[in-house]
Amino acid sequence: MRIFVCVALLLAMAPLGLPLFAMTLLTEALILGLLAMSLDLMVGYTRLISFGHAAAYGLGAYASGYLLLHTSLPLPFAVLAASVLAGVVAIGVAWVCTLAKGVSFSMLTLAFAQLLYAVAFKWTSVTGASDGLAGIPRTAGPFGVTVFQTKNGYYYLVLVCLLGAYLFCRSLVGSPFGAVLRGIRENEAKTLSLGYNTRLYKIAVVAVSFALGGLAGALYSPFAGFANTELVFWLFSGQVLIMVIVGGQGTLIGPILGAAFFMLLEHVLSQYTESWALFFGLIFIGFVMFAPQGIWGLLTRRARA
Repeated sequence: MRIFVCVALLLAMAPLGLPLFAMTLLTEALILGLLAMSLDLMVGYTRLISFGHAAAYGLGAYASGYLLLHTSLPLPFAVLAASVLAGVVAIGVAWVCTLAKGVSFSMLTLAFAQLLYAVAFKWTSVTGASDGLAGIPRTAGPFGVTVFQTKNGYYYLVLVCLLGAYLFCRSLVGSPFGAVLRGIRENEAKTLSLGYNTRLYKIAVVAVSFALGGLAGALYSPFAGFANTELVFWLFSGQVLIMVIVGGQGTLIGPILGAAFFMLLEHVLSQYTESWALFFGLIFIGFVMFAPQGIWGLLTRRARA
């Protein structure tokens, strides 16, 4: 908890010392960190490998963008409504996907993500099709509060959402519910024999994961000012999964570091070569082979030494 407080204070003071460009990158990194952490609930704690987590992100982005463009909802309420929508939709998705296990489960999540991609590409009146939703505003908050319309104000909104989501996830995985998730990860047959309805637990964790992923997407669309089909494309799902693995799955904090590492490396490498993905692929292979615990595993091992 002491480390959490120190990091939170450091991030809270970031606007005092960083230029606007760096603050823009940091805000996006925190949003991606929230998305990666949400996927870690499925991958790291339940061993439900999803190839379609971009669906949660894109659904949240489109929902909040549409609400902000076509209603008078205050920004925080639109973001919250989009997150809840993603969680509710995930219940139906999880009900179907959990009929299968292993690779079949992963393929079903990919299929649902591609279905959402097709809907976003064709539903012109709602999603804007290939053009997407543009000009998404940062509307005033409740009682006419305008602080969220500034870059620093919006950064603090993202930071509060990330820290709140982390504390929620930490308490969740430390609860009896989290113990059952770890039981499913290690030996689902044994957990089932103990009397737990493992399928209901998996549906619940997918719903929570999608709600938090939808929250990340809902924060992204007013931050960037647009939402388009790239946010729900299967390649983005793969990138988020890489963030989790590189950061350290099953740790919550690791995927946040993995997201920041991925974004920073992409930004640096893309300045020198258009083939930055090739070099990042080699780095990813290196992590899988020589540091399977990820960045957080390396840091904690060095701290113990």
